Amino acid sequence: MFFKEKKVLLIGGTGTIGQSLLRWILAEEPTVVRIFSRDEHKQYLMQDEYGTREEIRFLIGDVRDYDRVYKAMEDIDYVFHVAAMKHVPSCEYNPYEAVMTNIVGTHHVIRAAIARKVKKVVFTSSDKAISPTNTYGATKLTAERLVAAAQYSRGRSQTTFATVRFGNVMGSRGSVIPLFVKQILENQRITVTNLAMSRFMMTLDQATRLTIKALKESKGGEVFVLKMPVVILKDLVAVVVEETCKKYQIAPEQIKIDEIGLRKGEKMYEELMTYDESTIAWELPDMFVIPSLFTDEYQYSAAKQASPGSYTSNTQEPLSLGLVRELIQGEKLI
Repeated sequence: MFFKEKKVLLIGGTGTIGQSLLRWILAEEPTVVRIFSRDEHKQYLMQDEYGTREEIRFLIGDVRDYDRVYKAMEDIDYVFHVAAMKHVPSCEYNPYEAVMTNIVGTHHVIRAAIARKVKKVVFTSSDKAISPTNTYGATKLTAERLVAAAQYSRGRSQTTFATVRFGNVMGSRGSVIPLFVKQILENQRITVTNLAMSRFMMTLDQATRLTIKALKESKGGEVFVLKMPVVILKDLVAVVVEETCKKYQIAPEQIKIDEIGLRKGEKMYEELMTYDESTIAWELPDMFVIPSLFTDEYQYSAAKQASPGSYTSNTQEPLSLGLVRELIQGEKLI
């Protein structure tokens, strides 16, 4: 078992991805898992859930505070950096705050990991980092470049850095499905930006497995990109309305759907890999691996050279209505 008797730090560990990582890591009997976040209430709830398990430690802190991050990494083997300001409107209206958390915070994680001689660090990025049109995407792209450059500029340090890039995680905090259900139950109406919008969507288990695989397989400076299903917003809305109405015995025809237009910084489709990245990427059955530009090219077992071409949600075959329903039912999101 990879994490057996190892010490792990989850930065942003009270978020949806962080909590899922914790469950997977605990199954492999680590020595300690430190949960680092600034969300005191979420830490309280997690402490209540896990009781007095000795291998879990809860640390209040912020990635903006280098000294606190440095202290949290004492004796740590592996770091998962999943903390971020990630809501597009919040970042648009508070761009400096997004820079401080997503860019400066990532720089602090890198510095502390090198200073503490951590074995491996994985940073979680976003499809919005590709050809960014909003502050959130721009800060994530910059953070990606910081992580890749860290592999080149680490000096004599043996710390390995890698990035994992994925799209929307179904059911995560702030995602649209819980929001749609809430709107149906409270107002019997849904507000959507544009029904023709397409998005990459993945389950929480998929996101967690990819992040852990990236940590295990990383050789230094790569970006791991999951091959993700594409969902059209109108299909997602149709399934959420149908399933919610069925569960709560509401007549579907009573639900009003209002298109309100794109929010500032939003795109009609998302991208996971650029054309230029595809020319150097390796393709595996479940993901692409984009090697670092700063290091020698690596070979990956069972990998082949990727076919050149951008990987965008508007050029991939979307899931059928039935498969969208199966995905939502399988995740028990309603």
